[in-house]
Amino acid sequence: MSIPMNYDENFPKITSHAKEYGFVFPSSEIYDGLGAVYDYGQMGVELKNNIKTAWWKAMVQMHENIVGLDAAILMHPTTWKASGHVDAFNDPLIDNKDSKKRYRADVLIEEHIAKYEAKAVKDADKKARKEGWATGDEAYQGFLVNSRNGRKAAELQARYEAVLNGENMLQGLYDFIVEEGIADPESGSKNWSEVKQFNLMFKTQLGATAGSALDLYLRPETAQGIFVNYLNVQKTGRQKLPFGIAQIGKAFRNEIVARQFIFRMREFEQMEMQYFIKPGTQMEWFEYWKAARSKWHQALGLKPEYLQFHTHEKLAHYADAAEDIQFRFPFGFKELEGIHSRTDFDLGNHEEYSGKKLRYFDPETQESYVPYVLETSVGLDRTFLAHLSNAYTEEEVPNAKGGTDTRVVMKFHPLLAPIKAAIFPIVKKDGLPEVARKLFDELKYDFPVDYEEKDTIGRRYRRHDAIGTPYCIAVDHDTLQDQAVTIRDRDTMEQVRLPLTEVSTYIKRKLDWREVLG
Repeated sequence: MSIPMNYDENFPKITSHAKEYGFVFPSSEIYDGLGAVYDYGQMGVELKNNIKTAWWKAMVQMHENIVGLDAAILMHPTTWKASGHVDAFNDPLIDNKDSKKRYRADVLIEEHIAKYEAKAVKDADKKARKEGWATGDEAYQGFLVNSRNGRKAAELQARYEAVLNGENMLQGLYDFIVEEGIADPESGSKNWSEVKQFNLMFKTQLGATAGSALDLYLRPETAQGIFVNYLNVQKTGRQKLPFGIAQIGKAFRNEIVARQFIFRMREFEQMEMQYFIKPGTQMEWFEYWKAARSKWHQALGLKPEYLQFHTHEKLAHYADAAEDIQFRFPFGFKELEGIHSRTDFDLGNHEEYSGKKLRYFDPETQESYVPYVLETSVGLDRTFLAHLSNAYTEEEVPNAKGGTDTRVVMKFHPLLAPIKAAIFPIVKKDGLPEVARKLFDELKYDFPVDYEEKDTIGRRYRRHDAIGTPYCIAVDHDTLQDQAVTIRDRDTMEQVRLPLTEVSTYIKRKLDWREVLG
């Protein structure tokens, strides 16, 4: 029987599990770490690469009119003036006068609202266990929304959105914090300064001497590298509208409040696709990409009831429509991916600031115009955390004494699992390791596999459950006679006996991209 993932109490377990099993480490940990910067360990880098592969296949390989790009992190500084980042890329900050700590005012408010949301979900989960509801049931959702804490969260959210859309947002944020009695998370003090704006870009310099150095920024997003290369790609690739440019790359933001593990970091990775379209068609493509991106997340195993769309009430300066795909992280529903209709803001501004024409000549209408852009932008690290949270499961399983044990199993989609199969000789003698090693050497060309002969086979199973290996292969004494092995399924723990010659084919069938992307 599965133990449902608790809305917030499992989060420390997930972060601890991520370190213990080689998924994520604090960066520079031997020097006490660096705030909001993390390193991906041996399991983490495999999971991360598998997510990248799944995204690249879905966005580039499966679309003949979408191509890839890898733009430089350092860009000409005028890029960020044209994009609006120099003037508008700011966060509202508030200082606590007693603790001397600085916080993002909007994050303090969002976390305050999230506490009520978490309480509402706890109440609903408790009721669901009693009534036998599933989280996607109408009764569950109704109870969640209409509970005391659910109503309070909705009331605060509506007020918060009104503040964001108000004329004096900074004063509105301050008033909200004071009137709600929101305290410093560390000291508990409620002695706050006024709210001020703070630019998030990291500054650096290019040049050998101080006098000749050029001030640069580490890119705060990957999209601008696509926009400044729009004409290069369009002409060299002979692309016709609509067409897209996809990119996976690092971005940097000097987040003052960077919390919730890898959800909000100062160095992070984005998977973005900018789709260049004819003006006037943006709403059609907006709906298309909303559906396509939601389908992708679900195809890789994220629970449908843990996904929802959130419409932006206050639009960014470049957008005429924006929605987020939100995932129910252990700390609440938060943005996973953004779908934005960016109009012609980016190309139009780069055309103005650079003095270079960035227009498209439409052979059908014989007119020249600046294309509109439809963007899909998903955080790779957030997607990683979503799958980590989604996969983490505690299950009660029978033990040899007639009782039960709790096993922790990471139920990743097999295509995302860091290791696809583990091979175990039952004992380290009698020729079994030799047979297991031979099988390992045959499989390693097709997918990541592991070989283990230490400890009891039960402990080996548990270790691979904990890193999410979908298939464990046992080589026993019967193998020497029938040339067959036993394959154990991670999720069901069911076992099948297969000839050695059929193992590779069996696993390949389970790892078919057609099942996900078809």
